[in-house]
Amino acid sequence: MTRSLVLLLAVAAPALAQDVPQFRGVGGLGITKETGLPVNFGEKENLRYKVPLTGRGLSNPVIADGRLYLTACSGYQEKQLHVFCFDVKDGKQLWERKIAATSPTLCHPKTNMAAPTPATDGKFVYALFATNDVACFDRDGNLQWYRSLVSDYPTVGNYVGMAASPVLVKDILVVDIVNNGESFAAGLDAKTGENRWRVDRPKQINWVTPLVIRNDGKDEVVLQAGEGMLAVDAATGKERWSVTDKQFLTMPSPTYGDGVIYTPGEKFFALSPGSSKGNPEVLWQTNKLPTGYCSPIYQAGKVYAMSSRGVLNCADAKNGKPLWDMRLQGNFAASPLLAGNRLYVVSEDGQASVVEIAPEQKILATNFLKDTILASPVAANGALFLRSDKYLYCFGAKAK
Repeated sequence: MTRSLVLLLAVAAPALAQDVPQFRGVGGLGITKETGLPVNFGEKENLRYKVPLTGRGLSNPVIADGRLYLTACSGYQEKQLHVFCFDVKDGKQLWERKIAATSPTLCHPKTNMAAPTPATDGKFVYALFATNDVACFDRDGNLQWYRSLVSDYPTVGNYVGMAASPVLVKDILVVDIVNNGESFAAGLDAKTGENRWRVDRPKQINWVTPLVIRNDGKDEVVLQAGEGMLAVDAATGKERWSVTDKQFLTMPSPTYGDGVIYTPGEKFFALSPGSSKGNPEVLWQTNKLPTGYCSPIYQAGKVYAMSSRGVLNCADAKNGKPLWDMRLQGNFAASPLLAGNRLYVVSEDGQASVVEIAPEQKILATNFLKDTILASPVAANGALFLRSDKYLYCFGAKAK
């Protein structure tokens, strides 16, 4: 094959869609490479499909290899746990599996037992529930393994509700079970569900999802809680570095970019991870980037933070200097999604705003869905996906 033909084929080939393997997408960064997402959408505009869901849920959809996976909970005291699989193109339900909760389901009314977002590699889906039941299914719904963590660790519990999502690192599923009882993080064998490693964690209420970074030649799992931050080797669980003299928030998850961790705490911190070359270092801190529930985003030298009260802030990632801010209507629990030069932000009462961040800052559209939405938006297959307690929405131009 000639070089010119290779170049021609490369240009002619369609762009590959990006999967959504975990909470906040690839790397947990809240960024998508999808293009052509709709600006205006609703019940009568750019709606590909709207699928009714059995039971409640705050978990985000995860998408891989043409399939969308979602969890929910239903029944008396939310003791029925559901894992759904849909065809991402048309929303057709391919299968549903049910699990019975093995621990108490008492929680704050704002959350529920289907708060953690599942993880997938396209071949398998790993569903963790706030009951600390975790199960692995293959893409066709065949159960590979199931484990009740509360059966192994009977004091585990959180009367407000668990929410930290699992993350998959090669052949290890990382879960961070920080709670009022026996707190730990564990690396579960993705094939069997058995512990490959386990480390003690502080006893406190916490909802932060682990962050996986590549640092000093190794995959590290960054575990954040109110009393500090711990990084462990993803393969062994061995401690790599820690920060113990700072207070961090227990709801939003950290993000990462260009070798720096950005995370909310007593102040908003930019943190250089520890390595063989030195200890972790706070590069800057500011009180000008409030978050609340929403996790921040880093891209191209800028940090974006959405407060629970609807204030969107942008700061220079080099020094934390504020660059601009914008106020939106409503209260926000869902983390924003960045697609190109647009941020997709959704309030709890279903106001989905599309904000242009460059070359200027302005609200392009506010779409009113009239539904309660606490799950973060995701994008795949040229479409935007939102989940409420009642429905799974897919917005985009008609799929070809």
